[in-house]
Order: sequence, then structure tokens, then C-alpha cells
Amino acid sequence: MGCDRNCGLIAGAVIGAVLAVFGGILMPVGDMLIEKTIKKEVVLEEGTIAFKNWVKTGTEVYRQFWIYEVQNPQEVMVNSSNIKVKQRGPYTYRVRYLAKENITQDPEDHTVSFVQPKGAIFEPSLSVGTENDTFTVLNLAVAASAHLYPNAFVQAVLNSLIKKSKSSMFQTRTLKELLWGYKDPFLTLVPYPVPTTVGVFYPYNNTVDGVYKVFNGKDNISKVAIIDTYKGKRNLSYWPSYCDMINGTDAASFPPFVEKTRVLQFFSSDICRSIYAVFESDINLKGIPVYRFVLPSKAFASPVQNPDNHCFCTEKVISKNCTSYGVLDISKCKDGKPVYISLPHFLHASPDVSEPIEGLNPNEEEHRTYLDIEPITGFTLRFAKRLQVNMLVKPARKIEALKSLKRNYLVPILWLNETGTIGDEKAEMFRKQVTGKINLLGLVEMILLSVGVVMFVAFMISYCACRSKTVK
Repeated sequence: MGCDRNCGLIAGAVIGAVLAVFGGILMPVGDMLIEKTIKKEVVLEEGTIAFKNWVKTGTEVYRQFWIYEVQNPQEVMVNSSNIKVKQRGPYTYRVRYLAKENITQDPEDHTVSFVQPKGAIFEPSLSVGTENDTFTVLNLAVAASAHLYPNAFVQAVLNSLIKKSKSSMFQTRTLKELLWGYKDPFLTLVPYPVPTTVGVFYPYNNTVDGVYKVFNGKDNISKVAIIDTYKGKRNLSYWPSYCDMINGTDAASFPPFVEKTRVLQFFSSDICRSIYAVFESDINLKGIPVYRFVLPSKAFASPVQNPDNHCFCTEKVISKNCTSYGVLDISKCKDGKPVYISLPHFLHASPDVSEPIEGLNPNEEEHRTYLDIEPITGFTLRFAKRLQVNMLVKPARKIEALKSLKRNYLVPILWLNETGTIGDEKAEMFRKQVTGKINLLGLVEMILLSVGVVMFVAFMISYCACRSKTVK
């Protein structure tokens, strides 16, 4: 009887030990299975989860615009006063709803090339007004003319055309005209061939962004979705040296197994450059654990603070010998037009940049850019891209509309907020196919390990107690 009981206790202890060992073995095996599955599904090739969502995003993406309406145009033109602005918005468009086109796999270098068609659909229910709402804003053509043609004789000729067209430093335009383009009356009078249609985002609809060429991850998963800088770079020959390098992905996804210490690099055609984000915090998004990465203030720092930005300081006067910060000169990819990019309301900009502008209220929470990344797959499940478009206006003695100015202005035109969040159905599918399976496997591992350890300890204690009684 005692022998049978001892044998039973020993058998129980052995079973517990086996369960514990099996649980311990299952952990690395399970991790290997997860890693193998993820590596398979994030490759950009037909049949994978990543490819399906990469070709056409399943997330609805919206771009909101706030327009800076100028409140005192006459005071500015006559007295060179501070510009008083008041933002109006949001005016919302649905974007990124078109699938990538001309998708071509290259099996030799494991890349896939494509173009991204562009389109924007106005969403009245998400807007404060209509596309026909009017605004008093900077005259883009007049403001750019002094910068593009500094020669006094040429400016005198342009001045006669500006006056003949009854144009001035400021103008009234509808939302649709300002964003997507209008025939400028001044430019239509220029006697030599120049583009006569002007708009902040002209041309946009029915155009494409690209060609891009990215690694598909087939041979090296750590490079998946990263733009092939050398074989697939866009025509950015206007930037000197390394500044024409396109680093990172398009921000829709990143190589899997993202760590908090990683710096995420991505390219944005809106600002004509690659930029980066750093980890800020852990977030729970619809039951999915994600990492929030944010655009740091250093990304818009002066070259003195951040040498990587030396390419975007192209002159010494406006930038105060490259010490001003918070704005990037992107004129070289805007056909020479004096366009500057910043964060909304000049967030993180040096005081000299915003000093001539009244009515701005920078707010970190409302005006920063962030990405919420699911760390195992590297997929971006939510994002907010916030940017402001500004134009440099300089005094011009020969152009009547600008001759009374006594200083340079970086005039804010508008700011945008482009957002996308994984939908409820997609989130549920993601939980079932990815996080749910991983959590279940992890739970099974822990249960087996815990039960095995408890059984082993319990049976060994019982066995020892039983042996002690037998000896007595």
C-alpha cells in the first residue's frame, strides 16, 4: 500500500516535471513559430496580409485643412504691420483611397516598384463649410515673383502686369481654388510661357506619387517596405550630397519586431525629405498594444542644433545665419517657389519666426505628428501627420504691392492634419489573427509551466511527508 502510494506520488512529480519542462520547451518553440509566421505574413508579395493592406489601405484616411485668413491685409501692405490671422476649419477630404498601381516585383534584388495615385474627395459632413467658402489669403503668384525674379528690371515689368491684372499682396479665393488650383490673372498676362495655374497642392487629383521602389523583405525581413535608396529613389537631384537620400519606409509599415529604442525613419513627399520618429509611450488601441512614436522637435531644429538639417538652410539672411529653427526651406523641390514647411502654428519654432504673425496658438497635443505601431508586425494602426505650409514674402522696391514692406515675413497659408485609424472590423480581425494567437500561445506556455511546477512541488512535498511517516 505504502509502496503504491509512493509510486503514485513519484509519478505525479514526474508528470509535473514533464509539464514544466514541456512548458519551458514550448516557450522558445512558440516564439520561433510566431517569428516564422510574422516573417512570412509581412513580406510584400501576393497572398500575405501585409501585401493586401499595402496595395490598398483598409483604413479610411482623412486630411483636414485649417486656412489662415488674414484679418488686416491693408495694414500689412501700407505699414508693414504684424499679420493678424484667424484659422478657419476643419475642411475635410478623404485621401489615400486609391490602390497602388504599376506594381512590379523584381525577384533578382527582392524589390517591388509602384506608383501611388492621388485623389481627394470632399467630405461635407466632416467640414465646417463648403469648398466655395472664401478666404483672404496671401497672393501666391505675387509673393513668389519677387523671390523668383530679383532683377530690378524684370520686377518693374512684372509690376506693370500685376497692376494691370489688379492683383495685390493679398487675394480672396475659395477653398477649392486655394487648395487645388486656379488661373492666376497676373500670370496669364506674362508674355512668355509660364505655368498659369496656381494652388497650394496643384497638381494633385489624377496625378501619381512615385515611382518608388521598396524592398519586399523576401530575402531580408529587416528591410521590408524600406525604400531602395539607390535603385528606387525619386528625382531628388536638386538636393546636394546625402540630402537626396530617401531613408526608411512610407510610414504605412515598418520592419517587424519593433523595439522601443529603434528610430523609425520614413519618407514624406509633402516635405520632400526623410524624417524620423522616436518612442514616446505604450498605448492600447482597440485592445491591441501599440507603441506611440512621435516626431521630435529636433527634426525641425536648426543646422546648429541638428547637422542633418544643413540641406534645408539655403540662405543666411532669412535663417539668421542658419540659427533659426522650426521651419524647413523646401523651395528646391517646389520649382524655386519660396515654400517653407513647419509644424502647425509654428510649434517648436524660434521666436523670430512667429514674431510678425499674430493669432497663433501652438499646442503640443493638437499640432504634433505621431505614429501608433503594432510592434510585432511593424504595422502602423493609427497616425496623425500635421504640417503647416508657409510662404516667404520679401520687400521688393520695384513691385508696388510689396514695396512698403520693411521686413521679411514667413506667412502661414494653412495647416493640415492627415489621420487614419484601424477600423473596428479590421481591429477585431487583427486581434484574432495576430495578437489573439500570440496571447493564447503565451497563456498556454505559462499554464503548462505553472501547473507543472506546482504539481512537481506538491507531489514532492507529499512524497517527502509520506517517507517521513514510513520511517517513523
